[in-house]
Amino acid sequence: MAQRSKLRWVILALPLLAFLWLTIFLLRGLFSDPTELSSALVGKPVPQFELPDIYDTSKIHTEAVLQGRPMLLNVWATWCPTCRAEHEYLNKLAAEGVYIVGLNYKDDSRAKAVNWLNTLGDPYQVNLFDERGMVALDFGVYGAPETFLINADGEVVYRHVGDVNDRVWNTVLGPQYQQLMQAYQTEGTAP
Repeated sequence: MAQRSKLRWVILALPLLAFLWLTIFLLRGLFSDPTELSSALVGKPVPQFELPDIYDTSKIHTEAVLQGRPMLLNVWATWCPTCRAEHEYLNKLAAEGVYIVGLNYKDDSRAKAVNWLNTLGDPYQVNLFDERGMVALDFGVYGAPETFLINADGEVVYRHVGDVNDRVWNTVLGPQYQQLMQAYQTEGTAP
């Protein structure tokens, strides 16, 4: 009889335990930051690639453009309204000396992307044109904008999903970029 009573309690407790597990799972998702998607590339070298320059398609860039100094790799497109919103901030960062490489991602046309840069300003030191989005796919890009923080060795340090703005720069990207720059300058290989 006592054995049967214990079994009954176990059966009654199972839905309660399932409910508690589901509640914890949902609360955890509710308070997580969707811009903090980890990347399988963090701590690893950037993928190998060959892409044309957005201004001059006869000029081919390789992964070597993402080595030699700390930098941001910003993935953008003209079809992306959030990219337009962050563009002015990227111009500001570039004016302050932040080194940014642009990766134009699956844009409608190269001419449209070039017109965007000529109209809104060009914050990028190098402009990569990824017409089919295959290199972005190698980076694990879900959409635009996304920004990767890359160290002087060409390794991905951090991935940010969403726009770069004052809050993101001051709390997340900026401190990490400054830390990389200090280490870079300490090693005596400053630009």
